[in-house]
Amino acid sequence: MSLATVYSRAQNGLQAPQVRVEVHVAGGLPAFTIVGLAETAVRESRDRVRAAIQNAGLEFPQRRITVNLAPADLPKEGGRFDLAVAIGILSATAQVPAQKTADVEFYGELSLGGELRRVPDLFPALLQSRRGGRRLVVPRGNSAEAALVPRIRVEVAAHLLDVCRSLCGGDPLEPPQRCTDSEHGVEADLADIAGQVQARRALEIAAAGGHNLMLVGLPGSGKSMLATRLPGLLPRLDEAEALEVAAIAALTRQGFDPRRWRARPFRSPHHTASTAALVGGGAAPRPGEVSLAHCGVLFLDEMPEFGRAALEALREPLETGQVCLARAAHRAEYPAQCQLVAAMNPCPCGYLGDPAGRCHCSLEQVRRYRGRISGPLLDRIDLQVEMAPVSAEELLSRRSCGESSGAVRRRVVRARRRQLERCARLNARLDAAQTGLFCEPGNAGRRLLTQALDRFGLSARAAHRVLRVARTIADLAGSRDCRRADIAEALALRALELKRPAC
Repeated sequence: MSLATVYSRAQNGLQAPQVRVEVHVAGGLPAFTIVGLAETAVRESRDRVRAAIQNAGLEFPQRRITVNLAPADLPKEGGRFDLAVAIGILSATAQVPAQKTADVEFYGELSLGGELRRVPDLFPALLQSRRGGRRLVVPRGNSAEAALVPRIRVEVAAHLLDVCRSLCGGDPLEPPQRCTDSEHGVEADLADIAGQVQARRALEIAAAGGHNLMLVGLPGSGKSMLATRLPGLLPRLDEAEALEVAAIAALTRQGFDPRRWRARPFRSPHHTASTAALVGGGAAPRPGEVSLAHCGVLFLDEMPEFGRAALEALREPLETGQVCLARAAHRAEYPAQCQLVAAMNPCPCGYLGDPAGRCHCSLEQVRRYRGRISGPLLDRIDLQVEMAPVSAEELLSRRSCGESSGAVRRRVVRARRRQLERCARLNARLDAAQTGLFCEPGNAGRRLLTQALDRFGLSARAAHRVLRVARTIADLAGSRDCRRADIAEALALRALELKRPAC
């Protein structure tokens, strides 16, 4: 009778709790049992592990094998435990030294021939393993992402035999190789957009303060072009942000590209996306678009065409920057501190305000169309800009083009630095107490804001957001205080609330 213990990690949202893989080899009729709340893919590892050990030229014991994945109440999914189970069996049968596995965590799916296959959602485990202090053995297919995580000892292997030889004192395993950062093509430049001075200004303010933005305009006025330029105005992710974004992306089928791990995410779901697609869901909850856009941009084109339930589900993530998904057997929390950029037409046909007079929508149709975006959701959008049609002269003249993304980005970076030095967060993320402390306007600005609140019936949330936008405008100008002009510009950038069509 022999007992061995090796270590690995499960996956539960962004958490990767440690799993003890306990292998017991005893006498009796040959059997292979895996216990510990293992789902189908984990239980099927019995056949993969048996074939991999035999085809690698090692001895598979014809005895009673029991594998316990502890803790027993933690769900285990996927093929990531194959290598740990195989090493546990080899350790229990003295084919590899048991003392060599005590400070190692093993990850990898085994082929029938013993090759190690990539684990698709390994990144959260890599981050969590820093606390355990153990050495990690991962498949060669995970080398690029393993190399991104600092302060961990990682070795990569291509085959089960490579791992066994290393544990038995043979050739050491290779360290992971890091990919070279790449931007994949030419970045879209803000200078490509003709006219739209106010919308460009709103985009700069949104980038500087992390504010949500809505663009309203005729088809072809440049709404989508402006939205795609926003990531180019933002600074690159720092290391902590990049690791968090990569961990979220690793939980999807597409995974993440290690060559672009410092780039801001830009997500643009189709308007037919479900509530689960936007905020996350599933039996084992997976992140939605709002979490995949964490530290980046979530672009909702044709926002009124999205389902009402899907849009309303965005209210809490936009306010708290967090998504909590609770199911009967699972509970997962994902960060969702993204910038929302929404685009919509001014009316159902799209041509309200067209100089050619192509719109024939009634006032009631316009009211119902804009009413698809509820007041509480509109409250959470700091900047609301109505875009005028671009004239032929502006479109064809290069003189109408404004500054490049690089020039604007430099101002954005300076404004963000002021905010982080002042209160360690962007203006859009200030709470009520911080808003009162850092965004207090002068007497003239306070009077203007009071008049606007009384006249237009803005909510308290909208008032706080006006103050935060004004603070960002002041930061862009290098001003210490919020001036009356800053308050006036912030109010002018809430067009939808100040110009709602009458019933």
